[in-house]
Amino acid sequence: MLQSIGGQPPNPRASKIAVVGGGSTYTPELIDGFARLRDTLPITELVLVDPAADRLELVGGLARRIFARQGHDGKIVTTSDVDAGVEGADAVLLQLRVGGQAARNQDETWPLECGCVGQETTGAGGLAKALRTVPVVLDIAERVRRTNPDAWIIDFTNPVGIVTRALLQAGHKAVGLCNVAIGFQRKFAKLLDVAPSEVHLDHVGLNHLTWETGVRLGGPEGENVLPRLLAEHGEAVAEDLRLPLSVVDRLGVVPSYYLRYFYAHDEVVRELGSKPSRAAEVAAMEKELLAMYGDPALDEKPTLLAKRGGAFYSEAAVDLAASLLGAGGSPYQVVNTYNNGTLPFLADDAVIEVQAAVGPSGPVPLPVAPLDPLFAGLIANVTAYEDLALEAALRGGRDRVFKALLAHPLVGQHAYADGLTDRLVAHNREHLAWA
Repeated sequence: MLQSIGGQPPNPRASKIAVVGGGSTYTPELIDGFARLRDTLPITELVLVDPAADRLELVGGLARRIFARQGHDGKIVTTSDVDAGVEGADAVLLQLRVGGQAARNQDETWPLECGCVGQETTGAGGLAKALRTVPVVLDIAERVRRTNPDAWIIDFTNPVGIVTRALLQAGHKAVGLCNVAIGFQRKFAKLLDVAPSEVHLDHVGLNHLTWETGVRLGGPEGENVLPRLLAEHGEAVAEDLRLPLSVVDRLGVVPSYYLRYFYAHDEVVRELGSKPSRAAEVAAMEKELLAMYGDPALDEKPTLLAKRGGAFYSEAAVDLAASLLGAGGSPYQVVNTYNNGTLPFLADDAVIEVQAAVGPSGPVPLPVAPLDPLFAGLIANVTAYEDLALEAALRGGRDRVFKALLAHPLVGQHAYADGLTDRLVAHNREHLAWA
């Protein structure tokens, strides 16, 4: 691994990167970023690891064509062998989905039967995904540690906060990554007519439970232009969030669009119950994308991929990997990492999503101004749920699942928690060793 000397990053050397879940239809977005940003993160070898050989062949073929089109001379390798794929890697990116879109479709539908939000990263569906995912990710991480203990693990697998905490508690060199913050940065930069690198967000909360409490120009000490942004472009911001402008104005901050599940829960439940699930839409889209990936003439990411989700994921991933490997990267990035006193009302080992200074020794959260109780209270509540969710993922048992659901502010009633527990176990039995 690269080491920092005297606080200065060393001259960057080319790295080997492994992507577990490399057969995802997301992957060409990541490949495009690696190709375009090769000066930021030089790569000699990129390994795509996935058990789905058919998808992997299609994605790997397109990945090689993208590299060739953009003049990247790095080697792209595909394999279903995790141990072989991560051997010698400087960084391992995790972007897997246990159970595929079929499991996601269940996560998004059966909670609606109890009148609760059906979503793959929060509420009962998010808990189901955590229970399926945490044991698999920990097994992969142990393989990385045995094969290459110096490798950084970058987790993009949802629910990122819970998964990252599981990795950190097990002693892995791990950082969680989400594309929500970079999406806001790019949107705000466009609205303000400045370069994205000029926009620094005061981004605070938990993964998929965050608020932009400041928008600064030039860095963490720059002018806070959030009031001007909301005054001049409030309608555009609120429209993206699908919240009334009056709500955004009263909050005085920009909430993540995931906060709509909390701020407009019943409205969202009615909407979700009246249309096909997002998983069904994505499954159809993936079928079309994979057909495109099989076209030997295609040598760039298709425009349809933008509708798949994960906007700017590649830029965020390259930036984070470059900083962790001492190859450069932005000095400040939004990541998921240990709290370590940043939010004084949470335990040090809670995982939060904030701006951090990132280098080869890992992320160090920047100081956060005291939070309004309106935001701090919800963060504390959901952190308590995440404590219980991780306990259920690690130890199993119906009672642990029930307690996690009862603690979640989107559930909260014992009858709901009982009904959701029964459905969660029934729909996920094949993925839960204890069930």
